[in-house]
Amino acid sequence: MTNLQDSSSAESSNYDPVVWQEMQRLHRLKVIGRWLVVGLLWLCLGPISLWYLRAEIALWLDYFTWTALRYGLAYNLLPTICLALCIGLTVSTLLWQSSNMVFGLSHDQKKHLEQKVAHIRQQGRSHPLWKWVIKRS
Repeated sequence: MTNLQDSSSAESSNYDPVVWQEMQRLHRLKVIGRWLVVGLLWLCLGPISLWYLRAEIALWLDYFTWTALRYGLAYNLLPTICLALCIGLTVSTLLWQSSNMVFGLSHDQKKHLEQKVAHIRQQGRSHPLWKWVIKRS
């Protein structure tokens, strides 16, 4: 899924193997969480925005000009903002995940994951992510 899992054993040797697996689980949860937020935004805001822009979309399909697009979006500010939010978060999540897959996680990201795992361990079973990150046999 990411280069966190594909990293060389030299990188993972800096960490305890159990902590390394917990960091992988936490990173996987972050990826899933981001995509869930993007999906929920598209399910909630996307259709409503497109519904309010339906007259402009019909006009664009008949007579597309950049001016029609500009004024159609400018005079429907709330649907435009909602659509921009959906598109923006989708693109940012794609870029974030692609960067992690191509270049791997930076040292700072790994350090943050390690700190979060330590925080989850310190808080114990009362932490909401305990049962997904910390696997006890």
